[in-house]
Amino acid sequence: MKKLALHWKILIGMTLGIIWALVSSSMGWSQFTINWIDPFGTIFINLLKLIAVPLVLFSIISGVANIGDPSSLGRMGGKTLGIYLVTTVMAISLGLLLVNVVKPGKLIDEQSRIDNRISYEIWADSQGYEIKDGINYLQDPAFFKRAQEISQLSNSELKEAAVADKMESVKNKKDTTPLQPLVDIVPSNFFYSLSSNGLMLQIIFFAVFFGVCLLFIPSEKSKPVLNLVDGVNEVFLKMVDVVMQAAPFFVFALLAGVVSKMAGDDIGKVVEIFKGLSWYSLTVLAGLLLMIFVIYPVILKLFVKKIPYSGFFKSMGPAQTLAFSTSSSAATLPVTMECVEQNLGVNKKVSSFVLPIGATVNMDGTSLYQAIAVIFLAQMHMIDLTIAQQVTVVLTATLASIGSAAVPSAGLVMLIIVLDSVGLNPAWIAIIFPVDRILDMFRTVVNVTGDATVCSIIADGEGMLDYKDHTNPTETFDLDS
Repeated sequence: MKKLALHWKILIGMTLGIIWALVSSSMGWSQFTINWIDPFGTIFINLLKLIAVPLVLFSIISGVANIGDPSSLGRMGGKTLGIYLVTTVMAISLGLLLVNVVKPGKLIDEQSRIDNRISYEIWADSQGYEIKDGINYLQDPAFFKRAQEISQLSNSELKEAAVADKMESVKNKKDTTPLQPLVDIVPSNFFYSLSSNGLMLQIIFFAVFFGVCLLFIPSEKSKPVLNLVDGVNEVFLKMVDVVMQAAPFFVFALLAGVVSKMAGDDIGKVVEIFKGLSWYSLTVLAGLLLMIFVIYPVILKLFVKKIPYSGFFKSMGPAQTLAFSTSSSAATLPVTMECVEQNLGVNKKVSSFVLPIGATVNMDGTSLYQAIAVIFLAQMHMIDLTIAQQVTVVLTATLASIGSAAVPSAGLVMLIIVLDSVGLNPAWIAIIFPVDRILDMFRTVVNVTGDATVCSIIADGEGMLDYKDHTNPTETFDLDS
């Protein structure tokens, strides 16, 4: 086992965690797993989040201040945001293409779709929304009795606790203006921003601002500050090394807890959950896997000739497996930075600037899933969205993905905003709750892979990429020893 690479150890831990959860479920031990094993998975994510926020802060300050030339900083920042935006639009477009070709929502039985359609019309009428396609089932006498039955059920469904909690987080937001996203980037209290994982953009703003100001003061005054920043940064990187030694065990606990919570003491529940949403899940998975294994490698090969296909995935293996198990780009960020710097040969000046920004604004997996989810939910409610409405989905999903926190299931909350933008019921997110966590794992792998791809492209363009095709790459956290 000691000779195995870290990502293989993590994969073994994940597999054993799933097996343990299924065995404990069949033996009636799920509560034991949830009470005594799952907490170690929570500890793991908390440890990574603990490291992620200060690492982002000190890495960006160090990266910006060490660039030396303010003009190169502006050039690098513009290219970074531009490429991230392009890949996000590509991801959403791929999602829309797949969902319109496969039509997973139309593969559900006809009677269920009719019931869903009646529920939608009842909701739209109560909210004052116009019916999207002009067809009104409520005015058809053939559906009058069924409409009465569904009307009584729909009120209780809309009050479902899990949905209500997530909708409340959106409703309670203060009144916004068109420039509110810009206002939200600038913190009024930086120490409050540090205390919240949802305010990562504010931390990045402060770090960039601080680093830029260091560029404009005399070196004799900035050097002690830079030495302090670099020293603290090294401490947090060492913390990553220490935590990653126990990653296989933590991942075992994490996966065991996730599956146990889904299954309870009935394995059949897991089977039924995935059977009902199988076509939707397969469509999302197809899009996510295309992004990972086709779109990103093609983009990388177009701009960076020296990194081979297999070399890229071998280099990023530890980060990708950790992203899959934690479902958090922020939690995976420290390991992503290690892989990009040690294995892909990206200069620390680039990685410390590009990757923290990517972990916050580059949510390709989330935006692809949001596009598919919205159209799927519309299809299963017998609603045909026009091209214009689907373009609205693209634009809203792009902005929503940028605003998503880099934590598990944050995209589900953002999906409420996307659904509302095209006049669909936000409570429908309850339909895709059961499979969201599993799909979230794959979405996070897409996000992390995209971050590494863009980082490599930026580094190569700046002449700061020194990739060497190692047969057995070694990292500071002992990937292959």
